[in-house]
Amino acid sequence: MLDVAVAYSRYQFLGEEFLSWLWFVIENDHQLLQQLDPDLAALEIGHRMVVVNRRHRDTGETVTIRGDHAGMEEGLLTLKKGGMVAEIHLIYRSGDNEWQFSLKGESLNLSSLKVPATGRVETEEEIEGAVIEKIYLYERVIGLINRLYARFVKLRLGDEWNKLVVPAVRKWIRTA
Repeated sequence: MLDVAVAYSRYQFLGEEFLSWLWFVIENDHQLLQQLDPDLAALEIGHRMVVVNRRHRDTGETVTIRGDHAGMEEGLLTLKKGGMVAEIHLIYRSGDNEWQFSLKGESLNLSSLKVPATGRVETEEEIEGAVIEKIYLYERVIGLINRLYARFVKLRLGDEWNKLVVPAVRKWIRTA
C-alpha cells in the first residue's frame, strides 16, 4: 500500500489534468455538459484561475488570472508551455439558479461555494423544508462535479484519450 504522501505527489497531476480538460470542455463541448446535466443552462469560467507549469522544478511558473472580465490569454500561453490548471472558479447556471464555487486541482476540494438564495424561513415548521432545500442545492453542484470527474476518468483510462482528446485539446491550445 502506498504511503499517503507518496500517492499524493504521484497522482497530483490528475486533478490539474481534470481542471485543464474541464476548461477545454467548457470552451468547446457544451453538448457533453448537457449530457451530464440536461437542466444545465451554462457552466462558465468565473473570476479566478490559477495555471501552473511544473515542467522545470527550479523555474516553475504560476499565472493567476483574476477579474470578472479578465482575458485568458496568459493562461493559454502557460498551457502552451506545458502548464495545467491548478485552481478554477466556476459559475454553474441551471434554470433561474446560479452557483459559484472554486475547485482546486491538487485535492479536488470545492471551496467558496455560493448556492442560490432560498426563501425566508418565517415559522418553525418551515425550518425542515429550508434545510432540505439547501442540501438539495449543495447536492446539485457536487453531483455535477462528480459526473464531470467520472467522465474525465473514463476518457482518461480509455483509448479515446490519446487518439481523440489529447489532439483536440492541443489544437484548441494552439488556435486559441
